[in-house]
Amino acid sequence: MPDFIAPDGYPRCHWCGGAPALLPYHDSEWGFPVADDQQLFEKLCLESFQSGLSWRTILNKRENFRRAFHHFDFHQVARFDEDDVQRLLQNAGIIRHRGKVEAAINNAQRAIEMVAQEGSLAAFFWRFEPDADALATPQTQTTSPESIALASALKKRGWKFVGPTTVFAFMQAIGLLNDHSLTCITRERAEQARQQFQRPV
Repeated sequence: MPDFIAPDGYPRCHWCGGAPALLPYHDSEWGFPVADDQQLFEKLCLESFQSGLSWRTILNKRENFRRAFHHFDFHQVARFDEDDVQRLLQNAGIIRHRGKVEAAINNAQRAIEMVAQEGSLAAFFWRFEPDADALATPQTQTTSPESIALASALKKRGWKFVGPTTVFAFMQAIGLLNDHSLTCITRERAEQARQQFQRPV
């Protein structure tokens, strides 16, 4: 698929031409490595909410999600109860899907367990970084052996709404792989960030 030519005249990944909000997200976040546990939890939650929807819909509602979920502080979200579920299901600013809301609360509880067991979410997720030399052509797949393995590992630990496709989108977003198109001007910056990134252990 041809690249999107941005207003500055330079090519970007085709998907970021779909709405104005997508370009800054693409240029400053997507594919850049993340090690902060709260940010990782947010990104995985939002990818779960995105399932069956467009990322543009989620991005437009991201600030509403952040307010509703205490900026995805998983220690706070883990304490949500049925009253909180009802509050969220009445919040028109987010995706009102009971299964996804309950999954976010469940996953916050599982995140606390993971930090206790692994030291951090980052240390666990970055173990699934694929070999860059073995990657498919950018944006030609929606799952990978690593996303299948990570989804399986999460499900075994009790996480929900974390199928291989959702997990692959999460891996793309947090820079576990550089999936910017080969001609995208942001690809080199993302790769430089990945090279300079200190992998968590």
